Amino acid sequence: ATKPAEEKPLSGLVFWLRGVLLAQLAHLALAASKDIVCEPITVPMCKGIGYNLTYMPNQFNHDTQEEVGLEVHQFWPLVRIRCSPDLLFFLCSMYTPICLPDYKKPLPPCRSVCERAKRGCSPLMIQYGFEWPERMSCERLPVLGDPERLCMDQNGSESTTPSPNLPKPTAKGSARHRTTSKSAPAQKCDRECRCREPLVPVGKEAHPLQSRARAGPLADCALPCHQPYFSPDERAFTAFWVGLWAVLCFVSTLTTVATFLIDMERFRYPERPIIFLAACYLFVSLGYIVRLLAGHERVACAGTGDQRHVLYDAAGPALCTLVFLLVYFFGMASSIWWVVLSFTWFLAAGMKWGNEAIAGYSPYFHLAAWLVPSVKSIAVLALSAVDGDPVAGICYVGNRSLESLRGFVLAPLVVYLASGSLFLLAGFVSLFRIRSVIKQGGTKTDKLEKLMIRIGLFTVLYTVPATVVVACLVYEQYYRPGWEEALACACPAERHQLAPGPDYAVFMLKYFMCLVVGITSGVWIWSGKTLESWRRFAARRFPCSARKPPTSASSVYSEAGAALTARAGSAVLGSYRKPAAPLRV
Repeated sequence: ATKPAEEKPLSGLVFWLRGVLLAQLAHLALAASKDIVCEPITVPMCKGIGYNLTYMPNQFNHDTQEEVGLEVHQFWPLVRIRCSPDLLFFLCSMYTPICLPDYKKPLPPCRSVCERAKRGCSPLMIQYGFEWPERMSCERLPVLGDPERLCMDQNGSESTTPSPNLPKPTAKGSARHRTTSKSAPAQKCDRECRCREPLVPVGKEAHPLQSRARAGPLADCALPCHQPYFSPDERAFTAFWVGLWAVLCFVSTLTTVATFLIDMERFRYPERPIIFLAACYLFVSLGYIVRLLAGHERVACAGTGDQRHVLYDAAGPALCTLVFLLVYFFGMASSIWWVVLSFTWFLAAGMKWGNEAIAGYSPYFHLAAWLVPSVKSIAVLALSAVDGDPVAGICYVGNRSLESLRGFVLAPLVVYLASGSLFLLAGFVSLFRIRSVIKQGGTKTDKLEKLMIRIGLFTVLYTVPATVVVACLVYEQYYRPGWEEALACACPAERHQLAPGPDYAVFMLKYFMCLVVGITSGVWIWSGKTLESWRRFAARRFPCSARKPPTSASSVYSEAGAALTARAGSAVLGSYRKPAAPLRV
């Protein structure tokens, strides 16, 4: 009778153990049903880190990569200043852990990666009052070589990152897979600053005035012949784009100069500097056309084969020097003629100078317009600052040295543009005053208003392109160090993180604006007077074509008689009008 009573506690214990066991089995079944699902990495900072698949939620309980991006990008300043070459890999392996289709266990970074990142960045964080995050404590991570827990290390010689075809470990977890940098190149990213591909190492030059090639922080290293950030299709379009506008500029400026040569009296001061400005752009377009005919490599490049690079000194071929003189010398001369044009308009409108008075100072205008660019061109050649443009394929100055770009190109252009704009503004103020005075007197101002419209149109057609060119140069000199540093100090997968790369549209806009002024310089001759000048020129050159051939002998005799009669009449009239000669003793 007492036996059933003794079995009650045991049966209750067995029932409780059975419930616990069933709960554990249900938990395990639920956990097994939630397999890791791989998804492409969308966090911008972690793209190209060496793997492209991750899973969510991560160990910080982030459910989406949008949440990860908001938090991990707080560390971007530390990544940008490169306090540790391991920091980016460590952060991404923590926030966007690697996901392998055939390996369902977490694969964190090794403790050594964390320690190297902390060693490099923690002192800087402490300096600004921040502690190394507790949630990223290095003690929580597995040690390299632990047979129970696999980990990732970006050191090429000791990396333990499993390959994508990794078989599942045994029940004891003793499976251990080592991969070197040769077997898993996607996991290695060399961040050492050196003259790596596509940069080209070059030898030291013996010339004492020559500045050695430099790409970013590296000396004796040159950029490749073509801009490495642009694709082959973009390079082909660049040649077409520059060639198209160079040919159009050549045709427009040649027409303007030819119109001046056949009718010089029509173009007097203050508008005569427009002709010299157009002549300068004629030679600038010739420089681009020489590059178009000779090719990018023959003008702006040196070396052979894989060692081909852009020219970085004045010891290049004669074509490089020729293109440099055409583009740089006449480009700077055109800017000075723009200042002269603005100054002469100011003298005519503001100071009420006549054509003859302004023309009396033309020798000084020519001296300034040709002497200043000559001195600058000689200085550039003497300093061996001529270099190749890896985008347009011309030879210019400032493609290698930012100091040369600022001193020989950017600063002069800013000074010329500001000076010319000030003179134009003063001249327009004077023209508006003259117009108001004339209107008060009751006289028509149609001709003056047409002159003001033409001057204003030409002003816009010059100042807008010149301002855009200056803005493009400012953009280039500000971002170029980052572009070159990314080529030298980052692997291809991380270059877009260190520097986004040059904007292709900005460069195309710069070359277009450098040539469009020559195209629009012909706006001053777009009138009926130009057609009349060419008609008179054709009549002088081909007088016979303007006459109608006689149809009969009688008409010949009648025309000859009329001509003789006219000559005789003019001779008689001349004899009456001619004053008597004074008597001589």
